[in-house]
Amino acid sequence: MKNWRNSRGLLLSAVATGAMLNPLNSSMIALALYNIQKDFGLSYLTVSWLISSFYLASAVTQPVAGKLGDLIGRRKMFLGGLLLVAISAIGAPFAPAFAVLIIMRLFQAVGSGSIYPSGIGIVRDQIHDRQGSALGFISQVMTAMAALGPTIGGLLIAWGDWPAIFLVNIPVLVVCFILGWFVLPKDETRKKMKLPELIQKMDLLGILLFSVGVVGLLLFLLSFKTTVNYGAGIIGVIFLFLFVWHELRTKIPFIDIRLFRSNQKLSLVYLQYIILNFIYYSLFFGLPGYFQDGLNLSVSYSGVLMLFVTGMGIITAPLIGRWIDKAGVNLPILLGNMLIVIGSLLLWIFFDHVSVMVMVLIISLIGAGCSFGNVTLQVAMLRASPANIVGVSTGLYQTCRHLGSVFSAVSLGLIFGDHFNPENFKTLINVFIVSGIVVVLLGVRYSRLNPASAKA
Repeated sequence: MKNWRNSRGLLLSAVATGAMLNPLNSSMIALALYNIQKDFGLSYLTVSWLISSFYLASAVTQPVAGKLGDLIGRRKMFLGGLLLVAISAIGAPFAPAFAVLIIMRLFQAVGSGSIYPSGIGIVRDQIHDRQGSALGFISQVMTAMAALGPTIGGLLIAWGDWPAIFLVNIPVLVVCFILGWFVLPKDETRKKMKLPELIQKMDLLGILLFSVGVVGLLLFLLSFKTTVNYGAGIIGVIFLFLFVWHELRTKIPFIDIRLFRSNQKLSLVYLQYIILNFIYYSLFFGLPGYFQDGLNLSVSYSGVLMLFVTGMGIITAPLIGRWIDKAGVNLPILLGNMLIVIGSLLLWIFFDHVSVMVMVLIISLIGAGCSFGNVTLQVAMLRASPANIVGVSTGLYQTCRHLGSVFSAVSLGLIFGDHFNPENFKTLINVFIVSGIVVVLLGVRYSRLNPASAKA
């Protein structure tokens, strides 16, 4: 009777169901902004904070939640994150004011951001056989939710207006909580940690400096779309400098900065992941404009063509996971990075000289390369992370994803400006080529490093 509690499939289902909440909710909101704007009588710029605040909160929360999970238990953090998302799912539809809706959205970001590092940490500890396949499955689910989020959101809004995109979380949360409660292994029994000891081990000053620094930097980058907020940028740089200075001197750091110098493999994983997400999100947000304004295609046809980009991750993730189990991560990382360069070069050569379908097939090579990186770098990150900081490492990994997406938004704003010009898309292709070459070089450097450079 107890065998089902040890089921690999159920454990992965629980983690994947929880992990998908962050990408699903980050993408579903896009189609709801117009209706929310009308209901609350606000400008689009104000309402867009529902997106920006989610990214900011997620970027900061994930390494902090990972650290807390390392200290008090990952199962507790996983289930606690589900409860926070439940508060937002119930409270947001009845928000009497926009400020309350923003608060509910922050609950959603913090809750869903707490789930991923805890869940991946559990997978690392519990699944040793075919771990690449396991992570490939989780990546496949998360990619599918990010890709299908706008479609799901549109259907829900047509059925029950914008509150439906919050309410839909409730059945998912119920299933995930039941699975998590019965399937996730109980946290190790440890000596009960008193609050002062927990505060010391959490390094609250380090967390504060890190949080203000990251938020300041992201606000600065996000402001490139409107009026550049130099003040936020200056504050961000100052606080990040103070964070590094503090972490190098404190006995129990929130993030051991020395690790990035001694553990070069982990550092190279983070750098590659930032660039890969920059490329992917630039493609994801830049292509629809090219299809509609450059090629004069309909919105519906453009949406179908986008599936060639987003769908690559859904198709290839489990295959890549199996390959990693057999061959390790070095070759898949290099091949994925090379696909980005090859796809970008072909796109530059044949730009405007081939049919739409051939062009989309070329673009799908870039999407496939990003999909390779999404799975392989996740495995590489876990293998390079010391066992006692897996939660923090996983959280930082997700912070890198948000940094990449924000850099893409800045890049698209600088390249396209206020109006889309098809010629500007060729500039974006040049950016892809340069970024692809950089990530290939980083991948080569990673593959040549001795495993000993990833210190446990």
